[in-house]
Amino acid sequence: MKTYERTFKVNAVKLSYERGKGQLACLARELGISPDNLYKWRKDFEKFGTRSFPGPGHPNLTAEQAVITDLERKIKDSKISLQILKRGTKHVSQGKIATKNFIENNKSEFSIAKMLTVLEVSETTYYRTKKQELTDTESRVILLKQEITSIYYEFKRRYGCFKITRELQNRGFKIKNSSVKKYMRMLGLRRKIKRKFKVTTDSFHNHYVVPNALNRQFTVSEPAKVWVSDITYIQTIKGFMYLTIVMDLFDRKIIGWNLSTKLSVKATTLPAWEMAVKNRKIVKELIFHSDRGVQYANKLFTDTLDSSKFVRRSMSRRENHTDNAVCESFFTFFKAEMLVGNKLLSRKQMREEVYEYIENWYNKKRRHSFLGYKTIEEFEKSYIREYL
Repeated sequence: MKTYERTFKVNAVKLSYERGKGQLACLARELGISPDNLYKWRKDFEKFGTRSFPGPGHPNLTAEQAVITDLERKIKDSKISLQILKRGTKHVSQGKIATKNFIENNKSEFSIAKMLTVLEVSETTYYRTKKQELTDTESRVILLKQEITSIYYEFKRRYGCFKITRELQNRGFKIKNSSVKKYMRMLGLRRKIKRKFKVTTDSFHNHYVVPNALNRQFTVSEPAKVWVSDITYIQTIKGFMYLTIVMDLFDRKIIGWNLSTKLSVKATTLPAWEMAVKNRKIVKELIFHSDRGVQYANKLFTDTLDSSKFVRRSMSRRENHTDNAVCESFFTFFKAEMLVGNKLLSRKQMREEVYEYIENWYNKKRRHSFLGYKTIEEFEKSYIREYL
């Protein structure tokens, strides 16, 4: 059965009065309704006037009936208000917490809005009191979860539970790793997943190579004593770029790096080395360790290193990547934390992202397990205080 809105019915009736009774059948055809409907609507309108056509579930009421219904509603509302006052007045006199408890215990019978109005309690006061009623343990857990979530996104989803724990402890929280792990699981926070990347070193060449003088001694007691270096591929929208790094094993800081579109010595190892010697002065014997890649064995680069009386070159054994494990580890974290799951970038965007990662994240903010979960800056400050 077709239904019509109230406005349509009222307009149809008014139009029928304008046309006159003799035109009702013709008007009904014009409006696409049956004459019987129009006659019925006219009778309802004559009887109930503006209260006609109230809609499903709302009966038509005469003016007298409407007044009675309104009075009955007010009486019912007054009875409810009286019940709330009788039960709740004593709780209001006992303070905010008691009032909050009364409202909580009776909200299945009365609406919260009604109780707040009758007891003259502001909505803000009620909800603030309700929030403050958390136990100390509940409040601490809420604060911890908020702080864990904040740290997780502040460090771009790169931190797992161990580093978040150390960051929390550094900010004054007393908490164990097991608790952070539990809360991260509850919050659905998971660090970016590492994945393996293919090896890119070309060590099959005729250039001169040197023995492995470092011999996997990756722990160093002072700066500018051992530097390690490596190159990796990074894919962009317009092909590959090549990131060369020079790291000081003392504090794991990237002291030299370069991002290039070519694999020549002038585009990779040479500019990275030049940045390194500019950032960290060599004052006594330094071991410079790398793999056997052609960029490190090339005469232009080896002559540059040999021109310094302090530099002693060292190279990994053939196809033995463990000999340069620290650089390999850096690239693993670099690609996991910056590249995995991200869309391909333009070369310009990639330069900006690499700069941000190395200079502002890795060298300043990232916590390193090797450094006792300190940042490089924190580690350097503690070294200066202790030894200098």
